[in-house]
Amino acid sequence: MSLSAPRHALRASAEGVGRRHSARRHGAGFWMIASAFVTAMAFSTVPTPLYPLYQARDGFSTFTVTIVFAVYAVGVLASLLLTGHVSDWVGRRKVLITALALELVAAALFLTEPSLPVLLLARLVTGLGVGMLTATATAHLHELHSAHRPGASSQRFEIVSTAANIGGLGFGPLVAGLLAEYLDAPLRLPYLVFGALLLISIAAVALTPETVEKQPVRPAYRPQRVSADHGDPAGYVAAAAAGFASFAVFGLFTSLAPGFVGHTLHHPSRALAGLTVFAVFGASAAAQTLTGRLDAKVRRNVGLFSQAAGVAALAIGMQTASLPVFLVAGIVAGIGAGMLFKSAVGTVVAMATPAKRGEALAGLFLVSYLGLALPAIGLGIATRYTTVTTAMTWFTGVLLALLTTAGVLARRPSSTGNTHNTG
Repeated sequence: MSLSAPRHALRASAEGVGRRHSARRHGAGFWMIASAFVTAMAFSTVPTPLYPLYQARDGFSTFTVTIVFAVYAVGVLASLLLTGHVSDWVGRRKVLITALALELVAAALFLTEPSLPVLLLARLVTGLGVGMLTATATAHLHELHSAHRPGASSQRFEIVSTAANIGGLGFGPLVAGLLAEYLDAPLRLPYLVFGALLLISIAAVALTPETVEKQPVRPAYRPQRVSADHGDPAGYVAAAAAGFASFAVFGLFTSLAPGFVGHTLHHPSRALAGLTVFAVFGASAAAQTLTGRLDAKVRRNVGLFSQAAGVAALAIGMQTASLPVFLVAGIVAGIGAGMLFKSAVGTVVAMATPAKRGEALAGLFLVSYLGLALPAIGLGIATRYTTVTTAMTWFTGVLLALLTTAGVLARRPSSTGNTHNTG
């Protein structure tokens, strides 16, 4: 008895030390994945303030810019359909490292001073990487958070994951715009900087703990299914509708807004173009961070109202050709979009089982990126037949209708009798 008691105590002490060490590793991994997530999403929007430079160099039209953007969106959607859920089977790290490597390839293509075909290829490869990364990084962050803080609220995960996603999208244009405006080689230097950051991110992911257990028998491969069968079909559909409407605003500001500011509003500064996009995404990320303690239903309703008000003001800013009104409207719309998207991610993560979390998030991102792509492509086609101002005014009307639809869907009772909705 006197000998066995110390052995039990030593064993218990060793197990406790092991658990604390594991928790610290998962905590550090959480922030490493968050930083890689920010870097990858930022790289995806680096070309946004540079499109006017490509237009001036190669002489292509606003519609061609839309085609370049559409190719990126096609890459994202194809990747989400084919690989967005694969990390549930093969592990998060393998998919994340592959996605970051694809973005490195895209950076190398941009550095060749590309013609239009190479530019299109670079944007396609970027989209493929982003499609692999978004759902995988979000699921990985949730699992690292849970392992680091067992039983704790998911609030930190929700704030960090959505802020990394949306904040990263805004960070890229800001850095690229400043580098292009104030330093030499505006079409090369931004890609060199982010190429180095992507290499660091790959190393960070490699050092992060894996959170998916290896399965003895890997399931047969199938493309991603977009299914609402994740515990609460009504809540999942409402979340997807909110994601679509939110990303429609982001699509506007990452495709045509810099050209609108430079040409229609006569402010050609690349730094201003990047700052305009950053203001929208930065406001979105800030709103996600500051509204974490709001009741889910209140956050959803405030998000719907803010995005609708911002979109309506956006039409006024375009009709009056007022840069201050345009910027304020974009910020208000970004705040609403951020709150809506945060609610959508929280809803889907809460309802999905761990074995299908990557699949459920991939479905949400797939619908959301359709919102990013389809309205922006429609705008680009419309500019061939009417002015940019008129096309963007019609866009605001369509988006208001989308927000109304998202609000109606969110108010429907769930199939389980709970009110998951988009909160």
